[in-house]
Amino acid sequence: MSNTIWSVDEHLEDVLAAVKPLEPIELQLPDAQGCVLVEDVTVPVALPPFDNSSMDGYAVRVADVAGASEEFPAVLTVIGDVAAGSGELPAVGPGQAARIMTGAPLPPGAEAVVPVEWTDGGTGGGPATTMRPAGAAPEGAGGEVRVHRPAEARAHVRARGSDVQAGDLALAAGTVLGAPQIGLLAAIGRGSVTVRPRPRVVVLSTGSELVQPGEELGQGQIYDSNSFALAAAAREAGAIAYRVGAVTDDAEVLRATIEDQLIRADLLVTTGGVSVGAYDVVKEALSSVGDEDEPGSGIDFRKLAMQPGKPQGFGSIGPDHTPLLALPGNPVSSYVSFELFVRPAIRTLMGLPDVHRPRARAVLSADKPLSSPAARRQFLRGTYDADEATVTPVGGSGSHLIAALAQADCLIVLPEDVTSAEPGTEVEVILLG
Repeated sequence: MSNTIWSVDEHLEDVLAAVKPLEPIELQLPDAQGCVLVEDVTVPVALPPFDNSSMDGYAVRVADVAGASEEFPAVLTVIGDVAAGSGELPAVGPGQAARIMTGAPLPPGAEAVVPVEWTDGGTGGGPATTMRPAGAAPEGAGGEVRVHRPAEARAHVRARGSDVQAGDLALAAGTVLGAPQIGLLAAIGRGSVTVRPRPRVVVLSTGSELVQPGEELGQGQIYDSNSFALAAAAREAGAIAYRVGAVTDDAEVLRATIEDQLIRADLLVTTGGVSVGAYDVVKEALSSVGDEDEPGSGIDFRKLAMQPGKPQGFGSIGPDHTPLLALPGNPVSSYVSFELFVRPAIRTLMGLPDVHRPRARAVLSADKPLSSPAARRQFLRGTYDADEATVTPVGGSGSHLIAALAQADCLIVLPEDVTSAEPGTEVEVILLG
């Protein structure tokens, strides 16, 4: 670890300069969820591809139901059924109607659809012609239906291309594929797309004092929260996260564990063991890692002008020079470091143009002034009120206060040249929600 003090911005710039977007691959739709498109997707055929009914009812000609009322209904001959997926369609002529189901194509000659609620259900004047579920065997022609209300042209008809037209841009490159986007791709017939895959992020914590939740604590032990929090944060950022159980304070064990994880990692994140203590095994295990023939390989441990999160490590490891970010072990320090450095790295691997959390200006709502050490950028937990444009600190500045972190939805940023912020002062906040 050098004695040089890095700024937050310098460290972030160093990280992002070394992290490149993952190479695009073609994935089937179920596997593409959460990935980023690298191609513009255009619509090959109009959606919907044909005029279809938005109601269960009867396909009719407008002139045949003009003036229809409860007292003087229009009496039409039912010539057949049109179900969703129907191939051959009956032609509707003067004085005729075709029973039609929701989503079924509008038959030739028909100009509108009257809902079944506007009719007698097709029971009057002939054989029973009540509505049946789509897909039921058609009864075919026969019977009459009494229509009690007129219908305008195109009533209850979904027009061909009313959603999207052939040749329209469906989704632009850079779109993150969520459930609606996957649905649209399926609707226009795309079975696969070219995307940047979700980054695989391996998270592991270090410390012989760490015990997995659900196990019994021994003397001097604490539960491992960091690996759970950071793996969850990686998933929220868009990654596929793999959490590795806490590694004991043994440099050889840690080095072997990291080497085992390289096969499934696009990015490695460690937490703990980067300070100046006698048992800071991450530094011991990784300081000498690197290829002398590859400039820039290996892990550099450095001090940052920030609080919390002063000790940090960054570099690459393994034959593929997999990026590794070594974060401090205190829970708040590790989470703040993740938000500032790891999340942007994940978003860069995804190929997103905007990799940072949104920021806002807010008026500080506090009972007393906030203090900050000189020459360090401080990040305090807070709750942000968007309606009032105010922010309220939660918890203290201690890097172990994880309960307060769970209540926060933003980070209050106090710059390096600010040592005190009075209530009513406007401050910058990083929005975490």
